[in-house]
Amino acid sequence: MKLISWNIDSLNAALTSDSARALLSREVLYTIKDHNPDIIALQETKLSGNGPTKKHVEILKDMFADYDFVWNSSVEPARKGYAGTMFLYKKDLKPSVTHPTIGAPSTMDYEGRIITLEFDDFFLTQVYTPNAGDGLNRLEERQVWDAKYADYLADLDKSKYVIATGDFNVAHKEIDLAHPENNRKSAGFTDEERQGFTNLLEKGFTDTFRHVNGDVTEAYTWWAQRVKTSKINNSGWRIDYWLVSDRIADKVTRSEMIDSGTRQDHTPILLEIEI
Repeated sequence: MKLISWNIDSLNAALTSDSARALLSREVLYTIKDHNPDIIALQETKLSGNGPTKKHVEILKDMFADYDFVWNSSVEPARKGYAGTMFLYKKDLKPSVTHPTIGAPSTMDYEGRIITLEFDDFFLTQVYTPNAGDGLNRLEERQVWDAKYADYLADLDKSKYVIATGDFNVAHKEIDLAHPENNRKSAGFTDEERQGFTNLLEKGFTDTFRHVNGDVTEAYTWWAQRVKTSKINNSGWRIDYWLVSDRIADKVTRSEMIDSGTRQDHTPILLEIEI
């Protein structure tokens, strides 16, 4: 099975805008399509509470004719057009779909951050993890989220294998970002967030990229848009992951990044697993 995950940072822009960045985003979508994955996970779709518009649906059905799709959007009392997730999966797949809530603080459970697909032998779930925020103003809530989400995955793992993906908004170890020494107190590299990710893995999950590729360096999934030279200089972070239950880690055959060209922000990540 071939799976691809990508934080798209606005599905609407990628499908309908003609801005330079949107055109780059559209090229990434076509690159993903060319890989012919069984399932595509998208984060930060930023759709309305009603999901994709009629125009979005028409474009998606044309671009991904062999796929069905489901979504989870931010709804009140959360911000409109915020966060959000979507799965596209081949039409011959018939998963059960849920939009879990995990008892997260504030409006996090209303922000469309999780979708789970259930198959006969495994769960496939994606997440768009809340950012700790400017000045770490959401760090305490983020810590609660991390604990609740880890418990959620562990509960799934009790009944079936788990494959989990998404933008986890944390670089786990120093090797996972270009400049750890300058980011000790930056959102995504605080001791608290890194420990939260460690706690998740210790509940029985494997970071497939490290499992397959070992301690390879300068391998990142995100480059800051605000720094024009971040991608040119490969000054990036690895904050997007494919995780699997420890007991199926050896079924993973590939776990890697997909080249997104000159587009900064997130790049897609690919998993191939014999399941």
